[in-house]
Amino acid sequence: MRLLLLFSLLISALPSPLHAEAIVDTRSGRRLAIADLLDLARQADFVLLGEVHDNPRHHQLRAEFLARLAPDRVVVEHLEQGHEARWGTSSDSGRSVLEALNQAGFDSTGWQWPTHAPLFEGLARAGIPATGGNIGRDLARRLVREGLPALPPPLAAPLSRAPLNADAQAALDADLLDSHCGQLPASRVPGMRLAQRARDAAMATTLLAVPGRPAVLLAGNGHLRSDYGVPALLGELRPGARILSVGFIEEDRPDTGDKLYTHVWRTPPAPRGDPCAALKAGKPKT
Repeated sequence: MRLLLLFSLLISALPSPLHAEAIVDTRSGRRLAIADLLDLARQADFVLLGEVHDNPRHHQLRAEFLARLAPDRVVVEHLEQGHEARWGTSSDSGRSVLEALNQAGFDSTGWQWPTHAPLFEGLARAGIPATGGNIGRDLARRLVREGLPALPPPLAAPLSRAPLNADAQAALDADLLDSHCGQLPASRVPGMRLAQRARDAAMATTLLAVPGRPAVLLAGNGHLRSDYGVPALLGELRPGARILSVGFIEEDRPDTGDKLYTHVWRTPPAPRGDPCAALKAGKPKT
């Protein structure tokens, strides 16, 4: 009897799979099955799936979800506008997924390959091409240095229709500072903010040009925020659009995303060190 009780206590102390990975409707607090989320995605005009960039589990889960959703293509933050990675055609015969991505301009070092391998290999198996939705690095640098004069008209137009309110701008600035370990000089914040907004405008306009529905975006959680991200732009550019935004949130940050996404998909955190350790030690962040 004592052994049975001890065994029961040990089992109850183990993490529950449902607790470890759960999909939650942020408006009602209700937990959903993957099949429920798929039904909602099929009814949406835009499906936005987030990620914590260095969490391979997020990439695996999205690949599995997309294999079942089966969109014609996906728009990805990881490639520049006008670039596309395709797999499985006769011209791609014998090429690896990474080779196809590199030919489309993928920065394997910047995106810490093979962290994203589960995502893109899953897209390749499902035959779903990846269309670039981001701005290029050169433009991003110019926006940081030169500000609004460097902003191309096709991106300036949607941003002018959806200016940030004070709270949204403060939230974006705080996130930029946090992502730079608090070391971003105040003079650089406006340029960094403009570059971030230009990325969102590029992804939003790319989504609008995708034929068929739902149009799907894969990007970091910050780009999916309802206060300053892609949904805010889509709401202005396509009033009344049905937007499903899923933030992939690590469970050690339980309050993140409750009002920022229509749904959150909670997962265990990826094992990682302190990303700001180098700066804390007086060394430049790599």
